[in-house]
Amino acid sequence: MWIAVSISLLVPVAVTAAALWRSSLRSHLPALTCVAAVGSLAVTLAHVIGMAQSAPGAAALGMIESLALMTLVGLVIRYAPARRAAVAAPAASLAAATWLLRSFTPASPLEGLGACVFWGSGALLAAAVGGYLRFLDVRQARAVAGTGTALRLQLARDLHDFVAHDISEMVAHAQAGRIAGDPLQALERVEAAGQRAMSMLDRTLDMLHRDRPLTSTGDLSGIRKAAERFSAAGPAPVRLRMDPQVAVPAETAALAYRIVIEGLTNVRRHAPQAGRVDLGISTGTGLLKITMTNDGVTRAGSGRRGGSGLPGLTALVEEQGGELVTQAVPDGWSLTAYLPLAQSPECPPASSSPTIRKASEAPSA
Repeated sequence: MWIAVSISLLVPVAVTAAALWRSSLRSHLPALTCVAAVGSLAVTLAHVIGMAQSAPGAAALGMIESLALMTLVGLVIRYAPARRAAVAAPAASLAAATWLLRSFTPASPLEGLGACVFWGSGALLAAAVGGYLRFLDVRQARAVAGTGTALRLQLARDLHDFVAHDISEMVAHAQAGRIAGDPLQALERVEAAGQRAMSMLDRTLDMLHRDRPLTSTGDLSGIRKAAERFSAAGPAPVRLRMDPQVAVPAETAALAYRIVIEGLTNVRRHAPQAGRVDLGISTGTGLLKITMTNDGVTRAGSGRRGGSGLPGLTALVEEQGGELVTQAVPDGWSLTAYLPLAQSPECPPASSSPTIRKASEAPSA
């Protein structure tokens, strides 16, 4: 009988040690746990029906066996698939709770049931610990997945807003050089736009390789340069109105630059017949206001499908507590953005704009 007792002890202990130290064996953990539980229950049943007698020292070995089975309960619940854990964990819990019947003879079935339930509470505790650790693993996996999704969305926005703008500029210069103007100058501008696109791609890839967060790109001075490049590509000149004394936080300036780039790209893609673009940037009442209008969209529309740029940009602006409005205007299209300035003085709380009300509620620096 010592052989059976030793096997029923060694199997759960060996399975527990293997699961703790060899993660590759955890895929077989439910099956191995069932084997250990069945072996333990068989030895317990042999003692209950009188086929085996308890030997000196067997109680200590049984306690170690029970603790190993409880550990298996926690490991199965943490690592095993739910359906397989629903079979293996109860079997191991039953084996861990009933082992004491080998050396304890209850006066009544009720007393035996109470003793087993009391000892089985350890298996319930192990199950609770395993379930909590499983919850933490799932939450961590979701957080990692969410971070990866956010990174992919950020990359997509950067590629759409900046690289697509430079590529559209290359196309515009190439078309202008083919129709009229100096072909050599057009090629030089195409080369400059291509270099900017390559620089953006290199920056993105460098941050991915070095596992660093993406930083903001662009500022208010970049808006002026972008307007000049857009005007040079033709045929619609940009009439920029921006106070040279405008000073805003770096993050707000980067978002303003992104908004302007997206707006100019949309004019080039969806309103190629535009003859002018009016761009205004001003501050007041705790906000940076950006307005852009063009005369290239008729009531019939451009006939092209809208992309994901404006919806994504709207979500990005709203995340910063701002507001982005695009709408048709007589003989054209308008884009208006309000970006809150955290360090600006409080603005009037009676304003009708929800963005301005939000800015007024923020504490001033």
